[in-house]
Amino acid sequence: MLKEKILKMTFDPATIEHLGVKMYSKLPNAIAELIANAYDVDARNVKIFLYDKKEKKIVVEDDGFGMNFDEINDYFLRIGRNRRKEGLELSPSGKRKATGKKGLGKLSFFGIGNTIEIETVRKNSREKITFIIDWNELINITEKDYEPKFTLKKCGAGLHGTKIILTNIHRKTVFDKVGLAISLSKLFNLFDNTFKVTISRNNDSPLRIDDKLKYENIEKQFTWTYEKMISNFETEYEFKDKIRGMIISSPKPLKPDLRGITLFANKRLVNSPEFFGISESSHGFSYLTGWLVVDFVDDWKDDVISTHRQSLNWDLPLTTPLRSYLKKLMSHLEREWRAKRKEERDKDISSKTKINMKQWFNSLPKDIRKAVEPIIATISERSELPDEEQVSTIRQLHDLVPEYPYYHWRHLHGSIHEVAEKDYKEADYLRAADEAIKRYIKDVQKKSGCKDKNGKPRDGNDLMFNAFGEKGILKFTSCKTETEINLENGQQHISAGAVIGFRNPVSHEVKETLYPKVFNDKDCLDILSMISYLFGKLDKTKK
Repeated sequence: MLKEKILKMTFDPATIEHLGVKMYSKLPNAIAELIANAYDVDARNVKIFLYDKKEKKIVVEDDGFGMNFDEINDYFLRIGRNRRKEGLELSPSGKRKATGKKGLGKLSFFGIGNTIEIETVRKNSREKITFIIDWNELINITEKDYEPKFTLKKCGAGLHGTKIILTNIHRKTVFDKVGLAISLSKLFNLFDNTFKVTISRNNDSPLRIDDKLKYENIEKQFTWTYEKMISNFETEYEFKDKIRGMIISSPKPLKPDLRGITLFANKRLVNSPEFFGISESSHGFSYLTGWLVVDFVDDWKDDVISTHRQSLNWDLPLTTPLRSYLKKLMSHLEREWRAKRKEERDKDISSKTKINMKQWFNSLPKDIRKAVEPIIATISERSELPDEEQVSTIRQLHDLVPEYPYYHWRHLHGSIHEVAEKDYKEADYLRAADEAIKRYIKDVQKKSGCKDKNGKPRDGNDLMFNAFGEKGILKFTSCKTETEINLENGQQHISAGAVIGFRNPVSHEVKETLYPKVFNDKDCLDILSMISYLFGKLDKTKK
């Protein structure tokens, strides 16, 4: 009989106020509980209706299994019921693992509205139960039991599901349908063709909520799957192979609320975006976002998920190793991001400026490269200059500090330019140096006119010791003071050394024997510099 039935909620009013109003005061978090409830009862469709033209209200309806009278009393109106401990880990169909666990989600209603009307029809029951829970009545009762008013009505066959109507809404501003949809997408990773959620405002066209909304407005530069991320990450962790997910980087710094990696377990957010204790002062963490699935934390015997489902309890023995592992993973990812970003940046600059950035940087001495690269990074990544001005600035910098061999080339003696340009530009520095010293020997022969006893031009070491020095034919000083004599002897010995130490070995050995084991590129460039110096002094000599 109807008179014999009573709906009863057992609670302490202080609990409702603390866990309901305070914990779920944000609209997305409150609505998320209703979506989770629908998923847990095998709903395939959830429709969220926002109204703010006249009366402000929120309606959430699903086509799940619904509830009968006993289930309302035993499950819905029971605060703090842990369905996992009661062996109800699966949805009624047995096909879904229930996301709910603590039995507190129903209190979310009171975070956004004072009056909640629930209509529910249990599958195959043909009985609609409607009841209202009023916040003002609830919080002011003197007894521990609250008995909401209800009605029972017969309904047509095939109907089932639950509708929740929230009125006396706390929120004063109008609803943001798109913003709410994006926020809800960030709280789950369960949206697919088997669970469709839509949201509309004042009966406009419904917007479907899906996982893509999480990062829909983010311009993507690089993406990493978890599997790809750990392919060269050697740190071990017990549950390492049970994690999956996706990390995204943007070419521009993200808004603060988009930065960080979200953790999901059993299709729901369990830890808000963060970088797990690593210092976020690094510039790279302004560009990274994404998610990781850690379902195993929801299967642990100990409950490590906070009541408001915004963070894991990181101080527990089970979670500390996870946090340590994720922290190291983030450091590894940030280093990879830097390398990939530099490579991409160099390609982009090379395309725009027609300068081979890789070749340029690789040619510069370490100290010069260390100074140039941060300037390029600042111009290309952090500057507000338009593209044209960035390109122009980088080109000007390149003109000031060109590729090192080219920079070096600009300052070599003109005679070297005449005989070694082709080899030098083809980066055959050994041959370029050889051609340069051959030209030097020829010019010394011509200017000194040194001949042996047979009247033939002197060559090699013999030429240098007769052409230069205190008693030599050619001098670039008056050769009167000790210093001047030392300079003349120095020209003699350096010239002879170039012949003995470089020209003679190169002329008698095949190139492969000497290059790069004996004379590498840097050695050859140094030799060219030395020969350029000798040419300069030769120009100043007189007989």
